[in-house]
Amino acid sequence: MWQVQSRGGAEQSNQFFGQNVKLGKEAMLLSGEEIRRRQNDHELRIEPFNEEQLNPNSYNLSLHNELLIYEEVVLDAGAPNRYRRIEIPPEGFTLQPGMLYLGRTVEFTKTHGFVPMIQGRSSLGRLGIVINAGGAIGDAGYQGTWTLEMYCIQPVRIYAGMQVCQIYYMNLEGECEEYSSDKYQHSRDIQPSLMFREVSGIDSDKQLELNFDELLHGARE
Repeated sequence: MWQVQSRGGAEQSNQFFGQNVKLGKEAMLLSGEEIRRRQNDHELRIEPFNEEQLNPNSYNLSLHNELLIYEEVVLDAGAPNRYRRIEIPPEGFTLQPGMLYLGRTVEFTKTHGFVPMIQGRSSLGRLGIVINAGGAIGDAGYQGTWTLEMYCIQPVRIYAGMQVCQIYYMNLEGECEEYSSDKYQHSRDIQPSLMFREVSGIDSDKQLELNFDELLHGARE
């Protein structure tokens, strides 16, 4: 059983780790200082954590060095889609318009008792890069890295390790069951869409990754 203090000073009991959660009545956006402080009380965790990436009311998350690109003329929401993996070289990688790129954050986050949300940085928006259009609302209890959906208005070069989005935290009002689905929980890799599970009832984690280097090497043998 966890005890938290609401903004009005009333003490509330909260059960985390898959149990019902009952939180304060006032909506609350955590300050950067509160995000930093809560790294030590197991409610929030950002790994690795660098105080230089802390903002007044959010924290900057960084881009990992891999991207996924779908290899389908028409994407099918009812079936797994083929994709290939690209490594971002030290000199950067140029995004092209008309393409969807999936990336992920370097940071692994854990959230209990709050709603984690991410949004692309405005500095990248001014370069014509759109990241998770409209923002992404996570679930209380989510643990994992964040898959990023990216596209651009014109060709633009990006780099591994650049700070591409911000995570911020909202309080909850009322009871909720913390996120425990195996769909995306505990992810440490880029996650292509699993919408086909809902549309077609396919109960499989199998994704159709294409490795052209292996295929080419095999053809030469």
